[in-house]
Formats: sequence, structure tokens, C-alpha cells
Amino acid sequence: MTATPGRVVWFTGLSGAGKSTLASALYERLSAQGERVELLDGDAVRENLSRGLGFSKADRDTNVRRIAFVAGLLARHGVTVLVSAISPYRGTRDEVLAGLPNPVEVFVDAPLSVVTDRDVKGLYLKALAGEIEHFTGVSDPYEAPLAPDLHLRTDRKTVEVCLTELLEHLGVRDVANA
Repeated sequence: MTATPGRVVWFTGLSGAGKSTLASALYERLSAQGERVELLDGDAVRENLSRGLGFSKADRDTNVRRIAFVAGLLARHGVTVLVSAISPYRGTRDEVLAGLPNPVEVFVDAPLSVVTDRDVKGLYLKALAGEIEHFTGVSDPYEAPLAPDLHLRTDRKTVEVCLTELLEHLGVRDVANA
């Protein structure tokens, strides 16, 4: 007997755009409904699976490929995998998404001015002042998806509205708000 393939919901966007917030909210909602779900957060993966990698393009691509490898393993065993990772390079994102079962690319979008205001650690201000090198969206590129499955503007919509749009896109009945 083979497991029903899961899916991978890949949240991409700048730091502070709301990827982790939305992925966590979706995780809670899907878990509460009894769905098999796992969250792979970019910061946690970098700390535990990709420790030692830097922020060069090659290292960032390696990190994204590692995340995709784990996500693919889980999804092939019927798990819905939520990936929250900046994954700044379009080509690498497109490559890994093409190899995943039932991928859904979610572009979590907010302008630099908004993510800078949300940044409690002050990293954007340091990067803008030239104190941090290779900071995505400032001194390193972020290549937005050309045709994401879902584009969420977190500067214009609340978390709850974005979550509702996510659930609708995924075809999940939102029993918490039914």
C-alpha cells in the first residue's frame, strides 16, 4: 500500500514579509483539522540542517535544495509540508518546485519600507547603512516569482484574510470559521 502524496506549500518573500507568520497560522489550522502537516522554517533549517553555510549564492542555493529534499521526502509520505524560506533566487526555486509533489508557490509580499518597519532586530537598517553584507533585498537580490500560485500582499491584508485566501486556494474547508 502506498501513501497518498502530500503537497509542499513554499512561502517565499523578503525577511519580515510574513512568511513564518502565515506558515505557522496555516500549520495550526491544518493540524487542528487533523491533517498531517510539517513546518520547515528557513531559520530553523539553516541552524539544524545547513549549519556552516554562508550567504553566497552557492550556499543559499544549497540551503534551498536541502529544504526541498526534506520537504519532498515528507510530501511523498502524505504530509503537507509548509516551507517558509526567503529562497531569493528564482531559478533555484523553480528548479526545486518542479521536483516536488504537488507544489504550491506562495509569494508573501511587502515593500522594503514595510519590512524595515517590522524588523525588531534592526537588521534592515544595519544593511541599508552598509553594516551587514549580503542582505537579501538590500545588498543581495531577491528575485520575486513571475507567476506564483498565490500572491499575498501582507502590507494590504491582515493575517486572517491571507490565511483565508490560502485555505481557499488549497481547497481546505476552514472549519474554524465555518
